Amino acid sequence: MIRTAITALTLAAALATGVALATPVHAAAPAAASPATFPLVAARRSARIETDVTDWPGVLRAVNDVRSDLGKLSADAQPAKDAPLVIIGTIGRSPAIDALIASGKLDVTGVTGQWEAFVQQVVENPRPGIARALVIAGADKRGTIFGAYDLIERAGVSPWAWWADVPVPVKAEVAVASDRRVQKPGVKYRGLFLNDEDPALMGWAKATFGGVNHDFYAKVYELTLRMKGNFLWPAMWGKAIYDDDPLSAPLADEYGVVLGTSHHEPMGRAHVEWERYGQGPWDYAKNPKSLQDFWRAGVTRLGANESLITVGMRGDGDEPMSAGTATKLLETIVADQRKIIGEVTRKDPSQTPQVWALYKEVQDYYDAGMRAPDDVTLLFSDDNWGNIRRLPERGKTRRGGYGV
Repeated sequence: MIRTAITALTLAAALATGVALATPVHAAAPAAASPATFPLVAARRSARIETDVTDWPGVLRAVNDVRSDLGKLSADAQPAKDAPLVIIGTIGRSPAIDALIASGKLDVTGVTGQWEAFVQQVVENPRPGIARALVIAGADKRGTIFGAYDLIERAGVSPWAWWADVPVPVKAEVAVASDRRVQKPGVKYRGLFLNDEDPALMGWAKATFGGVNHDFYAKVYELTLRMKGNFLWPAMWGKAIYDDDPLSAPLADEYGVVLGTSHHEPMGRAHVEWERYGQGPWDYAKNPKSLQDFWRAGVTRLGANESLITVGMRGDGDEPMSAGTATKLLETIVADQRKIIGEVTRKDPSQTPQVWALYKEVQDYYDAGMRAPDDVTLLFSDDNWGNIRRLPERGKTRRGGYGV
């Protein structure tokens, strides 16, 4: 089946200098078995993959994906009791992983406490009766998920296998290098923005899933994670991920994907929701109370789901907010939005991740001297023709960092 690929803007909000990982759309070539490799498929047997039920639901789901992919690689070769063992788990959530660390058999140097870090290491005698096992341990939920997907990609399954129909090669033997492997991202938030999605992607989604619903987004979330991404700005034109299907947003958190809303949709509210529920004009100078109530409901709805909240404001219809450069008004808006964030979350707003998109005229406000609080990520945009209009000033670091 030919599937329509996502047309998306890569969004990366960096807390440290780094480059988002790019993944080619082809299947990687798995290594042949050798003393320096760990076998995943051999003699018509596939490796056993174990995890603890106490781990994150998103980890358990990703591990099931890996099991399924391994079956495709091996033409459904079945794991046997004496087949090679792979142990996957999150530090602090997996008793098996914690026991290996406590015994000194698993080295988590450079992993523990690091955002989305993971280690892949062959461990000798991990438990009685097992000579060796490949162990994948993540510092957190996504670290473990990335480690699991990294393994199956190195074994030969492309992250784009479903979306782009990349064939999964069937092999009699599949092995991966057995050297200790540690990875962690250089860019904190890396992901997709589903923009200008009508009619191609959305028409296909309606025909395939019945609409832009949680079934559609499940495939988007999985793709994001397989590419070692963690962030999504969902479809925006006439759509509201939180309002259209109540299952879509909680599913993102379960998978391990951070949700935000676009440059035109502050405080977790899709703009179409203002058309549905808003009262009065989309104008903060004339209608601040209604907008504050609207935004407060958006932040409240986020609940405990992991989010990156967009702050700021543009005019109605994704147009400039005013004819001139309204720096003072926008400063007031951001300050009031942060006050709402603090009141709803009952903690200092600097503890809630936020991003301010410097798109079109909003960059003019920034150039005119407006500054956001230091903990807010500044997102620089292109000119709609692929040309980045501005980059961070060299040597000027910010707690919230920068993005493109």
